[in-house]
Amino acid sequence: MEKKMTKIDIITRTNKFEELKKGLNEIGITGMTVSQVLGCGMQKGFPEYYRGVPLEINLVPKIKVEIVVSEIPVDTVVEKAKEILKTGKIGDGKIFVFPVERVVRIRTGEENWDALQDK
Repeated sequence: MEKKMTKIDIITRTNKFEELKKGLNEIGITGMTVSQVLGCGMQKGFPEYYRGVPLEINLVPKIKVEIVVSEIPVDTVVEKAKEILKTGKIGDGKIFVFPVERVVRIRTGEENWDALQDK
């Protein structure tokens, strides 16, 4: 039976990244892809001034962390991320969970669960 693989995308404040990385490592997450992204949601940006002229900055800098899990339960990852990232203020971020059909490690040709193992 093929093991279930799940992709988890976490988009959050840039200043929370180091704490999130440490927390995910504590529960066994060893690999991740991290991107600096811009986005907006309920926050709708923030006002900024350039040479005394008010500008509305609609896209806020965020960090996007992408991980794929097969051994570690998805709920464990989601709960750990929520515990670390929740401030109760608009802009804490979002967590997206997706099923993964196939993973291929390019170097060795290993697929799926085998491709996710650290050797």
